[in-house]
Amino acid sequence: MTLAEKILAAHANKKRVSPGDFINVRVDLVMSNDITAPIAIREFHKLGVKRVFDPEKVVMVPDHFVPNKDIASAEQAKLMREFARRQGIIYFEVGEAGIEHVLLPEQGLVLPGEVVIGADSHTCTYGALGAFATGMGSTDIAAAMATGDIWMKVPPTIKLVYNGKLEKWVGGKDLILHTIGDIGVDGALYSAMEFSGETIESLSIDGRFTMANMAIEAGGKAGLFGVDNKTQLYVKSRAQRPYLVYEPDGDSEYSRIIEYDVNAIEPQVALPHSPANSQPISKLKKIKINQVVIGSCTNGRLEDLRLAVQILKGHKVHPDVRCIVIPGSQQIYLDALIEGLIETFVRAGAAVSTPTCGPCLGGHMGVLADGERCVSTTNRNFVGRMGSPKSEVYLANPAIAAASAITGRIASPDELS
Repeated sequence: MTLAEKILAAHANKKRVSPGDFINVRVDLVMSNDITAPIAIREFHKLGVKRVFDPEKVVMVPDHFVPNKDIASAEQAKLMREFARRQGIIYFEVGEAGIEHVLLPEQGLVLPGEVVIGADSHTCTYGALGAFATGMGSTDIAAAMATGDIWMKVPPTIKLVYNGKLEKWVGGKDLILHTIGDIGVDGALYSAMEFSGETIESLSIDGRFTMANMAIEAGGKAGLFGVDNKTQLYVKSRAQRPYLVYEPDGDSEYSRIIEYDVNAIEPQVALPHSPANSQPISKLKKIKINQVVIGSCTNGRLEDLRLAVQILKGHKVHPDVRCIVIPGSQQIYLDALIEGLIETFVRAGAAVSTPTCGPCLGGHMGVLADGERCVSTTNRNFVGRMGSPKSEVYLANPAIAAASAITGRIASPDELS
């Protein structure tokens, strides 16, 4: 069996599962946020169930519209907060929280070999730690909160093998953008994406989170990485409970095996209006921009902020550009503060926000007007994703984003003197 099949079989109490099987799966964690939790809560009450199946396995995180931008978002957060307190479930308030997909691994709430579901499509992020993690609708989340189980169809697995050494300024964001550009936004539709190869072995945990995060942008059900020493080092200092590590069998059956030579991969930029519309930075003409966003559940981790500071130090944000930096969690914000990263951002002319999804979904803290262009380290650039339907979002890694903030156009750090 593949890695995904191994994990699902164990959680379905079966010796073996195969793609296409419909199974009942025991879940280790159920997550929702300030947009999706209120719907799940209302559906939960309709079931007539008084308590969640296990308060230690249900997590709610306000992160999309926080701090609350208006009365409607405040009411959403209030509903979630009051339910969490009544149920005694795990809840992170503003000031101690962060973006859910950054926060949960950081807090040791997601571990290898587990099945994690969330009412958010980017729940697949946790596959970086060797978990089977996937997004579901709020009604399914309500049922899972009540029963601790879900039903699902076992997905086929696509194995993606990356070999070679990454060039300068190339990271996990570029690998996944290049992959999505190759296979398309439906290239892994309802499939588990299993990332492997020597390049992956050398990739940092933060880089793996970025790749797993965007598995959904290729249509993937989940994006999984094997558990190695880097994973163990990350997890062991955080884990509050035991966990099991699964490995794919040597004779696993994959629906496809795709190999990439990364030596020739440049930093990638996904042009509007699709993550699959990715191009090497060298092929782009001088595209003037109005805004840069560095953050999100894709690239709001400490490694990402360090990379951006490496570019911004000694430079100023272009006078025609607004640069917004959003650390992924309070801990990352604090670490960045202690390291002096926040000071560098501010001195460069960037605005630093409290952790929030904010502009990624066009919520607040950086909504675009008609005709404006933004280079963003987020994961989606659909029409109207960050504001006006007449605006444009270009997806890139933090180095490209920082260089673009300085030049006022899409640029590589190599262009800076």
